Amino acid sequence: MPRSKETTNAKSKTNGAASAKQQQMLAHTATDAPVLTTNQGLRLADNHNSLKAGVRGPTLLEDFILREKITHFDHERIPERVVHARGAGAHGYFQAYKSQATYTRAAFLQDPDVKTPVFVRFSTVAGARGSADTVRDVRGFAVKFYTPEGNYDLVGNNIPVFFIQDAMKFPDLIHAVKPEPHHEMPQAASAHDTFWDFASLMPETTHMLMWAMSDRAIPRSYRMMEGFGVHTFRLVNSRGDAVFVKFHWKPRLGVHGLAWDEAQKIAGKDPDFHRRDLWESIERGDFPEWELGLQILDEDKQQALGFDILDPTKLIPEEMVPVQRVGRLVLDRNPDNFFAETEQVAFHPGHIVPGIDFSNDPLLQGRLFSYTDTQISRLGGANFHELPINRAVCPFHNFQRDGMHRQTVNRGRTAYEPNTLGGGDTEFRVDGGSQGFQEVQTAIESPRIRRRSPSFDDHFSQAALFWHSQSQFEKEHIIAAFRFELGKLEMPAIRQRVVDNLAHVDPMLARKVAAPLGIAPPDPKAAAGRAGFRDVRGKLPIEESAALRMTTEPLHGSRPIATRRVAVLVADGVETPGLKPIVQALEQAGARCVVVSTQLGSVATVTGRQFAVDHALAAMPSVMFDAVLVAGGERSAQALAGLGAAVHFVLEAYKHGKAICALGEGAVLLRLLDIAAGADVQTLARHPGVTLGAGTPESAEATAKSFVDAIARHRHWDRPLADAVPG
Repeated sequence: MPRSKETTNAKSKTNGAASAKQQQMLAHTATDAPVLTTNQGLRLADNHNSLKAGVRGPTLLEDFILREKITHFDHERIPERVVHARGAGAHGYFQAYKSQATYTRAAFLQDPDVKTPVFVRFSTVAGARGSADTVRDVRGFAVKFYTPEGNYDLVGNNIPVFFIQDAMKFPDLIHAVKPEPHHEMPQAASAHDTFWDFASLMPETTHMLMWAMSDRAIPRSYRMMEGFGVHTFRLVNSRGDAVFVKFHWKPRLGVHGLAWDEAQKIAGKDPDFHRRDLWESIERGDFPEWELGLQILDEDKQQALGFDILDPTKLIPEEMVPVQRVGRLVLDRNPDNFFAETEQVAFHPGHIVPGIDFSNDPLLQGRLFSYTDTQISRLGGANFHELPINRAVCPFHNFQRDGMHRQTVNRGRTAYEPNTLGGGDTEFRVDGGSQGFQEVQTAIESPRIRRRSPSFDDHFSQAALFWHSQSQFEKEHIIAAFRFELGKLEMPAIRQRVVDNLAHVDPMLARKVAAPLGIAPPDPKAAAGRAGFRDVRGKLPIEESAALRMTTEPLHGSRPIATRRVAVLVADGVETPGLKPIVQALEQAGARCVVVSTQLGSVATVTGRQFAVDHALAAMPSVMFDAVLVAGGERSAQALAGLGAAVHFVLEAYKHGKAICALGEGAVLLRLLDIAAGADVQTLARHPGVTLGAGTPESAEATAKSFVDAIARHRHWDRPLADAVPG
């Protein structure tokens, strides 16, 4: 029986009202909620800590909140890496110096005659694939060892600590430092409000901020930076005895950085500066090399350190636990295909071998889940381990099957274990003996709890240790970096919170940072009232650590300036008899000399011969070089002195602390500079890192020696009036 029109209209109105209410409910988004919830709307009581078995225990797989948060974060972008997108890689080998059987059964650390193949990928963290190499950022340092026991990945950074203590905060950290979502700016930079808003509200970031504002965050090259495993791991020997370990990579070329002004200019002149440097060095046979260092600590001695080694915002000072150098890493082959190797390589801190095990570091525990999840998204499925660059060199066998991009063709009818059908009458079994991987047996704390260990509460003592360990020029650079970053912020309140936190590191540091920022003087008491603030600074047994500063002492050996690039400035009329012996001496000491002039091709010497030119001034600025050699010859010197680009070339090199040598009449370029106007030869020669030579064959040996010594110190930051030199 048909319904009446009135009944139909009444029901329609009711349904319409219900539909409107339902649509209004559905219109609510996560940003409308006044409190934090899961994606299912479950209200959160704690967004800072993962669920652990005891406050210092391992993170539990049960933590569905952590898994949801990290799973969503890992799948945010395809196919580019969310972090470490901008990278460069190379093949090489690792060779142990002697057996480390006392500490570990890991095969690659046993036989000094064995070279274990490796693939290494360096990267920046925050920028996209198209960003520049020389931005201020942490650098990734990931090593894949292709061992006979399986692949081992040591996935670290060029800084030994990290911003956060628990993996629960990793998505928040990266969301804060990435370009701001409403306008996608700035790219590959931390100098914006969202990053410093987060950092100022999370005092645990303070130690890492000190490193990130230092010259460590703008390395001269990948070849001249340290690497660290960051976390505390375990080494396990054949008897099952375990010790804690921190991993270090020590570069043979020393640890060197760029000037901040220089780094910004290089980003515009050659955004591939680090990638090109690595590639060209290997192609020339100047193979980059590092030593693997281990800080080994008996587990029963951890309490005596005065800080918690499970806290990834802490390092172990080398004066307290020395670094034992146990082997060398050499990179000797460039990839054949960037995409197939450098882009598709998949690292994971959970790729370990017998003899290495994890600690309960809550950031590491979260990474053990995150990395597999990330590779599945980025590389299109669970079979990323079958790509050539990721494939183990030893045989592997399991009953995992199918999936996207499967390359292995499995035969037979069995895809399960145990079975007796796959190999006749023999039951397939796992290795329950000494050859298989065995986790270290450790006690689990109770109760099951979502809380951070009180031993993680000290956020400032190691930041202060880092600050007090720096040389004067490094302190000045850190202050300048904070001023630059905070000067970019729109919100004065965020600047204020940052300097209030810095007052807990060092009052003088905080005052100097705050001075030009238009805010109130630092107030350390203001920080104490904020949620999450913990100030229980412990007393370390040392006040300074020499290992935390970037040395300016020259390297020793027959090649003290190995791979340094020296620009040789010339023009028509150059005198070569005194120049060539110096160039030869520089190259014998390991440097690479590059002749730069106003144009490509060649210039005429004072005797009318042709002298080859490698690059034109317009295409090869001073920021591409480590040192400058100005040739002699009156006509050549006058031509260069009359060319603004050449004068700027030398002026800029002086400002950036680089070694400069002028031969004979070439000193006229130095006299044109504001810092040396009207100076005589003796006055110029007293400027740190400046060498003056007569330009004659007889004086070449002494001049070369002085210049080599100046280059070997990398930079001369103590130059008078360098700050007054225009940028």
